Amino acid sequence: MVNDIIKDPLGDSDYNCRVYLGNGAHPLKAPLLLEWVTVPVGLTGTKLGCGEGGCGSCTVMVSKYSPLEKKILHIAINACLAPLCSLHHAAVTTVEGIGSTATQIHPVQERIAKSHGSQCGFCTPGIVMSVYTLLRNKPEPTMEEIEDTLQGNLCRCTGYRAILEGLSTFAKPLNCCGQSGKENGCCKGQFGANHLGPSNCCGQNGTENGCCKGQFGVNPPGMSPRLFEPSEFKPLDPTQEPIFPPELLVGTNVTFLR
Repeated sequence: MVNDIIKDPLGDSDYNCRVYLGNGAHPLKAPLLLEWVTVPVGLTGTKLGCGEGGCGSCTVMVSKYSPLEKKILHIAINACLAPLCSLHHAAVTTVEGIGSTATQIHPVQERIAKSHGSQCGFCTPGIVMSVYTLLRNKPEPTMEEIEDTLQGNLCRCTGYRAILEGLSTFAKPLNCCGQSGKENGCCKGQFGANHLGPSNCCGQNGTENGCCKGQFGVNPPGMSPRLFEPSEFKPLDPTQEPIFPPELLVGTNVTFLR
C-alpha cells in the first residue's frame, strides 16, 4: 500500500488529494484510477475489460473514514470509471494487497482456486475483490448476499457454479432441519434459490431420501463428487486484515462552523 501526494502533470503544484495505495511515490499520469495503478504503479492484477463498468474485472476496494457515521466504510468500485482525485483521503486495495503466492494467499483467493473457480483468470481479480469487500463489511454473509455482490462481475468461461460453491463456504451455516422436517424447516427452502443443493429434497418431511443436510455433504446419487474439502480451507480471520491508514482518519477532530 502507498502513500502518495498526486502531482499536477501540467505544473509543479500538488493536487489537494492524498491516496494510500502501496509503497513509493508516483506522479499522476492518468486521470482514472485503473490507468494509474496499472502503468505508473505497476499493479497489473486489476484488469481492463469493457472499460464501461459492466464486467467487473477492474474491481478494487476503496476505504474511507466517515466522520458522520464514525466508522470506516469499505466499498467495491470499478477502477475503470473512478477519477483518481475523487479518492481524496481514501485507501485503495487492489488484489495484490490482500495476498499472493509469493507471501500468503487470502482465503478468498484460496477458495476460488481450490474449487476450480478460475479458468482464463481475467475476471478472477475482480471477483476476488468484490467478495473481499463484502467480507470486510460482513465477515459471515448469507449465500444471497454473496450472490448479490457478484452481480457486477461477469465470467465467460468458468461458469458460476464452481465459483459460487467455493465462496459458499463463507456463508452462514444453514439452520437445517436435521432430517426432522420440523423446527426451522428443511434445507430445501434455503438452498433452492441458489441451486447449490441437491434436487431430491425431503420437502420438510424428513423421510424418503432424508434431509438435504445429509445429502449435500456426502455427494447425493447423480451428482459428481465435490472437488474440494471445505474443512481444509484456511479460516477467515478479520483481525488479520490490513488496518486503515491512521493518517487518513481526517475529520475525527474537526468542528464545522456555518
